[in-house]
Amino acid sequence: MAIAQGQGGSAVAPASAATIGPLDRALRERAARVIPGGLWGHQRAASLPEGYPQFFRGGEGCRVEDVDGRVYVDLMCSWGPIVLGHRHPAVEAAAQAQRALGDCLDGPGEVLVDLAETLVGMVAHADWAMFQTNGTDATTACVMIARAATGRRKVLVARGSYHGSAPWCTPVPAGTTEADRQHLIAFDYNDPDSLAAAVAQAGDDLAAIIVTALRHDLARDQELATPAFAQAARALSAERGAVLIVDDVRAGFRLDLRGSWAPLGIEPDLSAFSKAIANGHALAAVTGRDWLREAATRVFVTGSFWCSAVSMAAALATLRELRRVEAPAVMARAGQRLREGLARQAARAGVGLRQSGPPQMPLLLFEGDVEQKLGALFCQQALARGAYLHPKHNMFLCAAHDDAAIDAVLAATEPAMAAVARALKER
Repeated sequence: MAIAQGQGGSAVAPASAATIGPLDRALRERAARVIPGGLWGHQRAASLPEGYPQFFRGGEGCRVEDVDGRVYVDLMCSWGPIVLGHRHPAVEAAAQAQRALGDCLDGPGEVLVDLAETLVGMVAHADWAMFQTNGTDATTACVMIARAATGRRKVLVARGSYHGSAPWCTPVPAGTTEADRQHLIAFDYNDPDSLAAAVAQAGDDLAAIIVTALRHDLARDQELATPAFAQAARALSAERGAVLIVDDVRAGFRLDLRGSWAPLGIEPDLSAFSKAIANGHALAAVTGRDWLREAATRVFVTGSFWCSAVSMAAALATLRELRRVEAPAVMARAGQRLREGLARQAARAGVGLRQSGPPQMPLLLFEGDVEQKLGALFCQQALARGAYLHPKHNMFLCAAHDDAAIDAVLAATEPAMAAVARALKER
């Protein structure tokens, strides 16, 4: 496989801009005839700058290969699920061993209990765990458990926050009704006063406050939760007998293996995890405190594939490996190397670059780039030189991003930054 080539570079020759390969183009044409829009959801290449591949052949470590054989250092990591690296040997060996026994059976395998015990022992607030297939399943289950436990309806959500694609939370309202969201009340992330006002508005009908681990709205600077905001969320929910839910789907196990708010000293009542839990295998989890255990037995949440033994075996191996290599620290180091290198490049080029969020989940935005045209140019130029970045969504580091991989990205972004500088001069 082409991906197995040397650690330091890319199989893609430098070019002025990325182009779609012939196999990818042919697949798009076929897909357009049999799939609405050619593809659904967030992985549509049509929503990325021109030249991005839509279809991929494989991945290994921190690299992916498109169907036309071009290799990229992967800074999206499958939009988050790849946390140890594509095709991690320990994870895939565990998955294969379980697959030889069975996957989708008449009930779960014993690995279900092993995994639940592991999560309860790892996540700071967890007294129990339940499993699902994806992040929307998990956040929706959290809301249902909160309502069942409290007998109330109102759920507070931060403006602009993403909690999944179910009717109650999807950012695109097509196909939904006003009734789907009539019990949601909005507040501003990291604003304790705004949160307190929303709590007051909910009154005695407050079931839950749901917050993302950090503010990661699309195309705006990321914000870590401030201690004051996190403490307010904890105190206000406790005072009202409501449930504090941390949506850790995107950040979970990248920032802290105990849960992303553990460094703030905050223990939520419920947390939702997915993405990084099984290194690319389909799985999600809800972890909760004892006072919600009985309510969790009363809600009906299920799915034909929610007890996938293969995914659970992969998750168990993933969590063990994350602890063994201290993966959050490994990713933070790689992300900081990337951040410092990009800052030096921007300074040399005279380009205003904003970098925000934790280094494990970097976001790059250019000053004054309201329509993300500079971001698109930058990413196109980097893509042509073997680095797969995103112009307005936070990216994801994995434990396979070593110094050589980050240096390969920086080799691709150096001329990309120069292209941005030229574009600014031509304005």
